[in-house]
Amino acid sequence: MGRLDGKVAFVTGAGRGQGRAHAIRLAEEGADIVALDVLEDIAGLAYPMATAADRDETVAAVEALGRRILFEKADVRDLARLTEVAAEGVRRFGHIDVVVANAGAGSPAVSYEMSEQTFTETIDRFLTSTWRTVRAVAPVMIDSGRGGSIVMISSTSGLVGVPGMAHYVAAKHGVSGLMKACAIDLGPFDIRVNAVASSNVNTPMIQNPVIRAAWSGDPNATEDEVVRAMSAMHILNVPWVEPVDVSQAVLWLASDEARFVTGSTVTVDAGALAPFKISHGPH
Repeated sequence: MGRLDGKVAFVTGAGRGQGRAHAIRLAEEGADIVALDVLEDIAGLAYPMATAADRDETVAAVEALGRRILFEKADVRDLARLTEVAAEGVRRFGHIDVVVANAGAGSPAVSYEMSEQTFTETIDRFLTSTWRTVRAVAPVMIDSGRGGSIVMISSTSGLVGVPGMAHYVAAKHGVSGLMKACAIDLGPFDIRVNAVASSNVNTPMIQNPVIRAAWSGDPNATEDEVVRAMSAMHILNVPWVEPVDVSQAVLWLASDEARFVTGSTVTVDAGALAPFKISHGPH
């Protein structure tokens, strides 16, 4: 018996990376999935977005578990489209019980050098689009009368500042505040709202030349040098966590095991938020 038997989960950015991992992990525990992804590249970013082939892999992985999945092409910057996908999910599966607001994409930029467009678009992709996801899906959850769980994917950058990422830090701090306010608004409907704040996650958002150069300080750094630089931010001797590590926290927050947890942030950070760390030495 799965922890999410009979539940339906709405997952944004599910084409690959964290979103795919969340969809699969929730399906493993019995949930049917309503998934979406933009499935086209976004100008100004250092890496490509998920493709139709990535979507097909997510669909195949969920269906291999014996679960149903509706996967739609949709941009979280488009509230009308998100609302359409939520309505189609209800028509297809009857209700939505879990929301994972995961989608987002960005690249580093120094606060006093970035353009206004870079700043505002980053806020839109990470913060405003998280609100849009809640705005699109929360009403159908309220109408169902079943309660539920909304999980916002935040970051350790939503709890502390980091260099070269002021736009991202501002957006993720906003997600932290949004989560707390939505938890209050939706509590009367037995809908819990929480966040997961992770350190680096092994996805294309960090596995690209621009991020690697930013962390190592050298655009020509070897992979070992990048690993050492990224490991130094953690207590545990790892450069990053895997998507499934975040998914385990998402699953717990989505399940009845966390039935009285709301307005909270779960950290999956390998100790990144600790202020003092002992050097790991050679990796």
